[in-house]
Amino acid sequence: MTAPKALDAPHKPAGILGPEYRTATLGILLVVTLIAFEGMSVGVVMPDIAKELDALDLYGLSFSAFLIASLFMNVVAGLWSDRRGYAVPFLAGVVLFAAGMALAGAAGSAEMFLLARAVQGLGGGASIVALYVMIARVYAMEVRPKAFAAVSAAWVVPAMVGPSVAGFVGEQWGWRYVFYGIVPLVVPALVMLVPALRMGSAADARPGTGPRSRPVEMTLAATATAGGAGLLLHGVDRLHVKGVEAGVETVVGLALLVYGLYRLLPPGALRFRRGLATTVLMRGFFSAAFFGVNAYIPLALQEVKSFDLKSAGIALTTGALGWSAGSFLQSRRDGEAYKRIRLGAGCVTVAILVCMLSVVPGMTGWISVPAWIVAGFGMGFGLTTISITAMRQSPVNEQGANSAALSVTDQLGSALSIGIGGALVNVIGHSSSQIATGFLVICALMAVISLSATLLAGRVR
Repeated sequence: MTAPKALDAPHKPAGILGPEYRTATLGILLVVTLIAFEGMSVGVVMPDIAKELDALDLYGLSFSAFLIASLFMNVVAGLWSDRRGYAVPFLAGVVLFAAGMALAGAAGSAEMFLLARAVQGLGGGASIVALYVMIARVYAMEVRPKAFAAVSAAWVVPAMVGPSVAGFVGEQWGWRYVFYGIVPLVVPALVMLVPALRMGSAADARPGTGPRSRPVEMTLAATATAGGAGLLLHGVDRLHVKGVEAGVETVVGLALLVYGLYRLLPPGALRFRRGLATTVLMRGFFSAAFFGVNAYIPLALQEVKSFDLKSAGIALTTGALGWSAGSFLQSRRDGEAYKRIRLGAGCVTVAILVCMLSVVPGMTGWISVPAWIVAGFGMGFGLTTISITAMRQSPVNEQGANSAALSVTDQLGSALSIGIGGALVNVIGHSSSQIATGFLVICALMAVISLSATLLAGRVR
């Protein structure tokens, strides 16, 4: 018998918190956490922002501005990272995000806050895409799944505590400090990522070759999609004030949106072609229905049921709990993808209908808590299935393009539903009873969208 040699020992891959990757991992997780915290927190303080800046008529557009800007930068930063390396788009994204947070905190008018939200969206969109490319280039193949799992987990904590923390900060020091408080935390994240950024040069760029990897065409498509969505929402928001002018703006915006989506999405997506095309669109249906209601729950609870900031934030927190449970259960169960997607959409539909009761006279607003747990569960169960199915249906050389397409439909669905919801609130009115009516109309519309997803889920096959 001889003692085993070191070479006989099984190879153990390095962990994401091992010496080789520790600082990069911590830096990445901090950046993702900051972006996630902003996204999960702003909804709680938006009612206070709207009151102070006299911007209730821009409530929906404040969310949509972030999402539309982020959608544009998802496409541009992805192309930029492939062709020139991820370092510059990441740094530009972080600087823009921090500048947008500072600008939002200092906003003295509704228009300045709207601009700040757009700047935040440009920064957040560029940073997230560049981070995914960074993981693919910096981490060894066997470590990447752990890194991506850690990034997903980094969204969970802000989703659970972000609304409550934002509510507390808003009540104690004011809504501006919800934005100001994030800016200083950007510095340590950048310091930790310096070694990884040095590796992100143009020499490591790997440009794609497919039709959706052409920089000029895709930049124009992204511009048309983002600009079209913005024009469409601005026009819809003004239809009740300037009918003809807003109508023209709406039609032009819709035409630009269709033109851009035709080039950004898989062939046949706008016609719900079976397979990948419909799978990608399902992401937009889920996001539109869920976030179209999610954005207005704090407004409804505070204005109709007199909830304080912290209490209104609890309803959003519970949605994150359900989302985590749905994602976990999905990973533990087998079944046909379309049935899982249909179940997820069904849960969102039922939850939205129950949530309508939260503004009915004589009913407690707290009914939104169990309702939003069910909605979150449906999102976690359905969206994870959609992402896995889309990658399974994608050729290897189109996985990147289809990942971007999923992000486009995700953000566009949210932006359009929240923006249209804001337009409905403006048309119906801003008194307590009118906001309750607006919330009911929004919920009914989003329930139709999620119900449509249950009916269309069979075309994923």
